[in-house]
Amino acid sequence: MKTNPLTKQAITELREQAIKASNQAYAPYSGIHVGAALLASDGNVYLGCNVENASYGLTICAERSAVSAAMQKVTEKRGEMIRAIYIVNNKVPEIPPCGACRQVLFEFGKGGIVYFDGKKGMKKMLIDKILPEAFRL
Repeated sequence: MKTNPLTKQAITELREQAIKASNQAYAPYSGIHVGAALLASDGNVYLGCNVENASYGLTICAERSAVSAAMQKVTEKRGEMIRAIYIVNNKVPEIPPCGACRQVLFEFGKGGIVYFDGKKGMKKMLIDKILPEAFRL
């Protein structure tokens, strides 16, 4: 999917929505509140936050939470539904998506872009490039 580039204002608004989502995170163990704002192919923004569990393996990441929210509404071309996603957190200077989230973003975001706050400002990565040798069926 070819997407039109987002304006600086659109990226800023997406980041603000991700911050809003991070305020809803449940992170009593790590204290790291992560939020994600996903701009979908239908033009809507879907939010997600991390939800920790005492059994760490059951923790839900913000990115996958946002994808799940979008899946409830986007019905066409789901493999290309992520136009962009912005990820923020309240503690760590730089927190790119984990491996599991990269695989999920790859599944639903062909042609999309990942934005996150880096040590020296915003970072931008193409979803198609975030997971070399991604698993495919």
